[in-house]
Amino acid sequence: MVGSGPNGLAAAVHLARHGVDVQVFEAADTIGGGTRSGELTVPGLLHDECSAFHPMGAGSPYLQTLDLGRYGLTWKWPEIDCAHPLDSGEAGLLHRSIDATAAGLGEDGARWQRMFGGLADGFDDLAADLMRPIANVPRHPLRLASFGPRALLPATTTARWWRTDK
Repeated sequence: MVGSGPNGLAAAVHLARHGVDVQVFEAADTIGGGTRSGELTVPGLLHDECSAFHPMGAGSPYLQTLDLGRYGLTWKWPEIDCAHPLDSGEAGLLHRSIDATAAGLGEDGARWQRMFGGLADGFDDLAADLMRPIANVPRHPLRLASFGPRALLPATTTARWWRTDK
C-alpha cells in the first residue's frame, strides 16, 4: 500500500484480513494522510491539516468493524467545530449545537435553524444512507430526499439566504 491515510490503511486492513501480505509506505514525515493533526500555529493548539470529516469517520460502518478503540482511538468532539474570521474582527462560529450556532448568528439564527436543524436531528439516519453503496435502497428515503436538493445547491445560492456576514 502506498500512503498511510484512512483509505490506504483501510485497504491494507481489508487485504490483510483476506490473507494478503501488506506493507504500508508513507512519503510524508508523519502518518495519517488527511486525518493528520499538528501544531501549525502555536504550541498546544492542534489543527486538522486537511481533514474536515472526522464525524464521517466516527460513523463509518467499515471503521466500526475495526474496533479501533481497542488500540486507543478516542474521538474528540469540541464545542466549537470551526471558526471563520471576518473582516470586522468578529468570527462566525460553528458549534456542535444548532441552537448555540443560531444564537451567535443574530438575525440569521432562525434561518440557520430551519436550514440545518432537521438535518442535524436526523444526522445518524442520513449518514447511514450516505455511507451505503448507492445501489442500495435508502433506509430513510424522505430524509435523504430532503437533504439532496440542499446539498446540490452552489455556495453562491446558499450565501444569498443570509443577511449578515456571520
